[in-house]
Amino acid sequence: MINWVNADKPIAQLILAHGAGAGMDSDFMVTMANNLVKLGVTVGLFDFEYMQQAKLEGKRRPPQRAPKLLAYFESILAEVDANLPLFIGGKSMGGRMASMLACEQSVKGVIAFGYPFHPPGKPEKLRIEHFPDLKAPLAIIQGERDTFGKKDEVESYPVCDNVRTFWIPDGDHSLVPRKASGLTQLQNWQTAAEIASQFIAKQL
Repeated sequence: MINWVNADKPIAQLILAHGAGAGMDSDFMVTMANNLVKLGVTVGLFDFEYMQQAKLEGKRRPPQRAPKLLAYFESILAEVDANLPLFIGGKSMGGRMASMLACEQSVKGVIAFGYPFHPPGKPEKLRIEHFPDLKAPLAIIQGERDTFGKKDEVESYPVCDNVRTFWIPDGDHSLVPRKASGLTQLQNWQTAAEIASQFIAKQL
């Protein structure tokens, strides 16, 4: 079930999956959707099944395994507007699932906010093995201080030509900067939305 946030005259639609620990109603997801709508992109938000269950029970649940997440994400795509160019993406785990789905499904592009390149503190456990199989370009919008993939680490990875990383100044895994940086969370989230909308426009 997609929760649509509609732009007035949309140039495209972006189905945005949430991260592992917070659902479609998190501050990040809601703010990003609202920012993108103002930039002409209709956004579809949804909760994976484990998150729906967690909300029903009022307690945290771990994510399901990737095959179940991907099957549900794929079923969600049946609800999209056939007349609008389709992009998929997400925050952290949701962005990773979108990139994996784009190895099977035909979409215009993929946008990952805070891609989980590896678990924090485990840089050897890289999660980029499927990148060569992507059928669409992938834009990764990453905080420079992201413990799931910092700038100096990511720039050393052998990524393919259709994967591009855009850096958010002093951002953490949720693209949030430190106060000392002189930037605010909302500024960084607005910057991320602008990068995403420019990427979308470029693929059309």
